[in-house]
Amino acid sequence: MDTLKHLVSRALCLIVLPLCLYLGFFYIHLTVLNRSGNGDGFYSSAFQSQLIGNSLYNASMPYQVAYGAVVTLKNHKTGGGYLHSHFHLYPEGVGARQQQITTYTHKDDNNKWVIKKYNTNENSKTEIVKSGDLVRLEHMATKRNLHSHKEQAPITKKHYQVTGYGENGTGDANDVWRVFIKGAKDGTELTAVSSKLQFVHYLQSCILTTSGKQLPKWAYEQQEVSCNPNIRDPNGVWNVEENIFENLPNVNFEVYAPSFFERFLESHAVMIQGNAGLKPKEGEITSRPWQWPINYRGQFFSGSQYRIYLLGNPIIWWCNLIVIALFLVIFLINLIRRERGYIESFSDPHRQKLIACCWLFVGWLLHYIPFWGMGRVLYFHHYFPALIFSSMLTGIFIDYLLENIPKMFDESYSKTLYHLMPTA
Repeated sequence: MDTLKHLVSRALCLIVLPLCLYLGFFYIHLTVLNRSGNGDGFYSSAFQSQLIGNSLYNASMPYQVAYGAVVTLKNHKTGGGYLHSHFHLYPEGVGARQQQITTYTHKDDNNKWVIKKYNTNENSKTEIVKSGDLVRLEHMATKRNLHSHKEQAPITKKHYQVTGYGENGTGDANDVWRVFIKGAKDGTELTAVSSKLQFVHYLQSCILTTSGKQLPKWAYEQQEVSCNPNIRDPNGVWNVEENIFENLPNVNFEVYAPSFFERFLESHAVMIQGNAGLKPKEGEITSRPWQWPINYRGQFFSGSQYRIYLLGNPIIWWCNLIVIALFLVIFLINLIRRERGYIESFSDPHRQKLIACCWLFVGWLLHYIPFWGMGRVLYFHHYFPALIFSSMLTGIFIDYLLENIPKMFDESYSKTLYHLMPTA
């Protein structure tokens, strides 16, 4: 019964209470930070509708999407950008030298597209786009159609290149896409925000997608858009965010408002994805995890004439490294001695310090090893949490040595040695 009480009390105090506090602070965070900013585009259309100053806040627009409507298409994955184009062409040697198509995480007029029937520019009557329809997407600013062909994509070589092609909306058969609403039957009407769309190329049978990979400077470091022959690509899902069409009645965007828990989960997913995708700036000094424990390279903290250079104290860094190696040897020796009966247990005060060192070593590993698997840009200061654990390990292990080394000598020598050695 006592064990159960201890278990329940620890679960309440160490799990439930911190979780409630975390949720409570995030509720305050999302309530107070309720205004629009530069990073709005990383969040879903529904999330943005709750941000004061955002174009979707208290917005009203047609619920259905009709032919001739001006729309923006947002990739449905967490942190997904808007389908985007501009007047610049793909450089020589990167597929066909046609207009670039990318995704862009900020709101921009170059994100706007006109959705048209595949075989005509005429829209004499209002007609709603339906799942299974063949359509053309014409870039509003450049008047070029969304186009794909059997050229390799810029980065993802197994995908086809997506370009802007044609003039004043006139192109060729490679501009035709079949639109599907995910999870809906053919003939279902397409709606803004709520419909999850897939665009499958009519001739190449590939799906419009974004890899999330950053393009070089010739594409202003925006993200790659390609056409994936695997039409089950989970990144090939889009939604209509802005829907401008005068001949349909507007509805209030408030109907799409997400709950607190939906916003809580989405904000965390965006933070995790954004952190994982950080890339170094040009000329920036970065580092790798193997360099940190040996103090191989520091970090610049200013770009002005007077530079601040962060570098660890070599004595502390290298002592920590030596102590970690020495601790592992001593701990292994003690473990073998215990198995062979020379040591009854680790319960005596001296060996309890070895157990403390063991936990600190685990803490050091947990704060250091995960960086080896990260693809994002890394810096010297990422090692600092692990450094705290290694420094504590050093202090306790030195204390352990100061108490145990005198025992290795005769009593007369050990007393002399003990008084000569500094106490911890």
